Amino acid sequence: MAEQQQFYLLLSNLLSPDNTVRKQAEETYENIPGQSKVTFLLQALRNAAAAEEVRQMAAVLMRRMLSASFDEVFPSLAPDVQNAVKDELLLGIQMEGSSNIRKKTCDIAAELSRNLIDDDGNNQWPEILKFLFESVSSQNVALREAALHIFWNFPGIFGNQQQHYLDVIKRMLLQCMQDQENSMIRMLAARAAAAFVLANENNTPLQKHFADMLPGILQAVNDSCYQNDDSVLKSLVELADTAPKYLRPHLEPTLTLSLKLCADTTLQNMQRQLALEVIVTLSETASAMLRKHSNIVSQAIPQMLAMMVDLENDENWSNSDELEDDDFDSNAVAGESALDRIACGLGGKVVLPLIKEHIMQMLQNPDWKYRHAGLMALSAIGEGCHQQMEGILNEIVNFVLLFLQDPHPRVRYAACNAIGQMATDFAPTFQRKFHDKVISALLQTMEDQANPRVQAHAAAALINFTEDCPKSLLLPYLDNLVNHLHVIMVAKLQELVQKGTKLVLEQVVTSIASVADTAEEKFVPYYDLFMPSLKHIVENGVQKELRLLRGKTIECISLIGLAVGKDKFMQDASDVMQLLLKTQTDSSELEDDDPQISYMISAWARMCKILGKEFQQYLPVVMGPLMKTASIKPEVALLDTQDMENMSEDDGWEFVNLGDQQSFGIKTAGLEEKATACQMLVCYAKELKEGFAEYTEQVVKLMVPLLKFYFHDGVRVAAAESMPLLLECARVQGPEYVTQMWHFMCDSLIKGIGTEPDSDVLSEVMHSFAKCVELMGEGCLNKEHLEELGNIMKGKLEEHFKNQELRQAKRQDEDYDEQVEENLQDEDDSDVYILTKISDILHSMFSCYKDKVLPWFEQILPLIVNLICPHRPWADKQWGLCIFDDVIEHCSPTSFKYAEYFLRPMLQYICDNSPEVRQAAAYGVGVMAQFGGENYRPFCTEAIPHLVGVIQMEGSRSKENINATENCISAVGKVMKYRPECVNVNEILPHWLSWLPLHEDKEEAVHTFSYLCDLIESNNPIVLGPNNSSLPRVFAIIADGLTNEAIKNEDACSKRLANVIRQVQGSGGLWTECMTSLNEAQQAAIQNLLNTA
Repeated sequence: MAEQQQFYLLLSNLLSPDNTVRKQAEETYENIPGQSKVTFLLQALRNAAAAEEVRQMAAVLMRRMLSASFDEVFPSLAPDVQNAVKDELLLGIQMEGSSNIRKKTCDIAAELSRNLIDDDGNNQWPEILKFLFESVSSQNVALREAALHIFWNFPGIFGNQQQHYLDVIKRMLLQCMQDQENSMIRMLAARAAAAFVLANENNTPLQKHFADMLPGILQAVNDSCYQNDDSVLKSLVELADTAPKYLRPHLEPTLTLSLKLCADTTLQNMQRQLALEVIVTLSETASAMLRKHSNIVSQAIPQMLAMMVDLENDENWSNSDELEDDDFDSNAVAGESALDRIACGLGGKVVLPLIKEHIMQMLQNPDWKYRHAGLMALSAIGEGCHQQMEGILNEIVNFVLLFLQDPHPRVRYAACNAIGQMATDFAPTFQRKFHDKVISALLQTMEDQANPRVQAHAAAALINFTEDCPKSLLLPYLDNLVNHLHVIMVAKLQELVQKGTKLVLEQVVTSIASVADTAEEKFVPYYDLFMPSLKHIVENGVQKELRLLRGKTIECISLIGLAVGKDKFMQDASDVMQLLLKTQTDSSELEDDDPQISYMISAWARMCKILGKEFQQYLPVVMGPLMKTASIKPEVALLDTQDMENMSEDDGWEFVNLGDQQSFGIKTAGLEEKATACQMLVCYAKELKEGFAEYTEQVVKLMVPLLKFYFHDGVRVAAAESMPLLLECARVQGPEYVTQMWHFMCDSLIKGIGTEPDSDVLSEVMHSFAKCVELMGEGCLNKEHLEELGNIMKGKLEEHFKNQELRQAKRQDEDYDEQVEENLQDEDDSDVYILTKISDILHSMFSCYKDKVLPWFEQILPLIVNLICPHRPWADKQWGLCIFDDVIEHCSPTSFKYAEYFLRPMLQYICDNSPEVRQAAAYGVGVMAQFGGENYRPFCTEAIPHLVGVIQMEGSRSKENINATENCISAVGKVMKYRPECVNVNEILPHWLSWLPLHEDKEEAVHTFSYLCDLIESNNPIVLGPNNSSLPRVFAIIADGLTNEAIKNEDACSKRLANVIRQVQGSGGLWTECMTSLNEAQQAAIQNLLNTA
């Protein structure tokens, strides 16, 4: 008994507001053995005489223990103790006087039941099912509530008996939803029904069977909202998110109810926003379904706009120097976010016509709040209505610019917001069309001294404008821009000293950085105007409240340095490095959330780009803090619905619903900084090469596990990108070291290809793996690796075909429309991109292992053959052919054993409708001639007329056809060069010369010029002509190739061409004739070649 008393004291201490007492109690609690915990907690829970908060604490701990440590604790209890726990819980629910404790006991029972379903779906606690059936029909309301609460908490409680009891479950829930006397029973039944549907989201027959529950759920949503309870409404949002098809039979009433609640200003803001969330979520999860109900959408949009007008008059708004975070509970923010999402979800074709008139009316309203909301609405819909707004951008921009002169500062602020957003959404069209109007209007707005918030936002809009502005457009304004920014910077620096205000200065510093970044070397004349002041800020702005300003100034200095280049920046480089080093060495004092850290990390990487190898000396100082930031481990938690109620997204937590009443939470603080730091490590490895060698071991140990860092895509991309770069950096450490490093990363890279969920990241992982294999060469993969890689490749290709089938099925769906088709096209593009990476990996395998890899390749051969079948889309054929091109190029003559699979299609596809397919097929003929061997001879002969036909067809040199045509020309050249016996060279050669030079395909251009050199060096009469009369034409081909940069001055081919030209140079008249036939650019290119090659 004394022990139990001590335990009560411990529970009280766990609730203590005193940190020391609480920490000590937590340690003591952790050290109690699990079996004893069960006994103590259960006794505390069942002791009606104990204080309510102590019993609640016991309940929470008991549930957590079953949730987190069930396998360690429960099975090790003696069978009679296990039974006693079950009996006590059910007894507790029946006897408990406190509704709060009863509810918490139900949660424990549900959690225990969740863990007692075995692998075959048997519930090892049949008594709880009996209890549910008895309680749900009981006259005792508390027991009915308890049964519904348990079922809501764990809808899978029936395990493999669910189908058997389906009608009973449905009858019970319907009965409870119709309980006219007890609203709590109706609400709980509605939540339980929704939870059951959600738990069976993929079971279409079940969803149809339960469709007639929805009217009851909707009724409960309505009733509960007017009783100040939004729990059923939250269930409806979850249905819209996870099981939207369930709502289809009653979609109209669902939307009508949501609209009614959203419009009811007597309800709380949160409830109105949740009602709107139902409609907005459906626009994302079932957009095609919702597009059919445009009448509802047309009523929902004014509701969003009305919410956006819900702003407060704040006298001090204009002069506030701190940017407060958006109040995410406010109607204005919720309305704007909803508008953005519904525009992206339903598309501009639906949304723009419904909203345009409303916005125009709002912009003419005498009340500033309406004008503000109208402009913010324009900003919000830009992304979703992109295509439709582009056509009327002219009238929109001209209209918005007028509001930069509006009498109310918050309307001017909203106009800046709209300009800045459009500059991003419609770049670079926006910059090309409106540069003159926008730059001058923003500069004028930046002079609004009386309203610093407006000034700062105009500067922010200017940043958005210049970031995506083509350099040539910005240069005419550079002088004016720079002078304006300088005047404002000087004035604001004085204000900082006199009043301590910094908001505008922070934005102006970033504007200067953005202008320099776009102007590049043209910023050199203005360098000395800014650098002294910027250095002054970094040197003296050391107070805590100036951390952001100092960080942005560090960013600005490094961006200006990068823009003007090493020569100009060197005069200050040493000072700047010392300032940065001082901040860095003081960084032990920087708090973890100090904004300077991420600016510093990026600035170091820019300094590395500017200084190149000279940066190496600073690595010992830089790497410590960089590794620390890159190693940030986020705070994560597995929470159930009860825990979730005490957490909020405002504290920097984000949640993912895992279903089954569980959520995964992650504290997002530091994630962006971690991603930036990882990206900077990639930058150092890329820039410093062997100079980074001594850090490769610690970096690779950090990066390899980060391939599985699923909390942030950018971190995984950086991890993947770093792998081949680190191998290159480590080369100076010797082959053994590099091999060890490769062994450390190889396994994780292969597994990453198999498990990476995001297609953009996956393509990066695949690309990196292919590069690593090329670097490491033959033998870098052991038997297990090859087997695993083979299975993954096979899986990816099978998935590719399956996805195509699924897309075809979606085209037959009743909700299919052109917007759905657009989404399917995007999915298709994403799939094809992965196919290109499969091709990359196979290319690296063939180029390293040659024909030794063919037995391994045979397991996926049927799938590659499937890619080139006539009925497949052109991209499949293109990449299937590219893979077979590699087989011929790297695995010949052995490759001929597969000729039956690819030769016929390859020859047919030379004349395919798709230029991409023609290109891949023509390239294949070229490598057949060059590498294929004797067996391919007849096919080279057969290909020539097809190739010539493509080259001579109408439009063969158009933009879309040129690459395919040039590959055909190159292939003809390769057949003449490597297989002259297969073709009448004398007949084809004059034609081939008339097709030269190649402009677009630089690789093939080298092949054609190299063959041209062979012909000239062997004095081929057809090429040179009688008495060298064709030489001017040959000169023109060479000069044309040079001006189009088809030949690089440093490669072997250019040296041969230079020798040919020098021979002609010595021949007087012929040289003059050849040179005078060229234009100025061509003559300069010839001279340049002679000087450099």
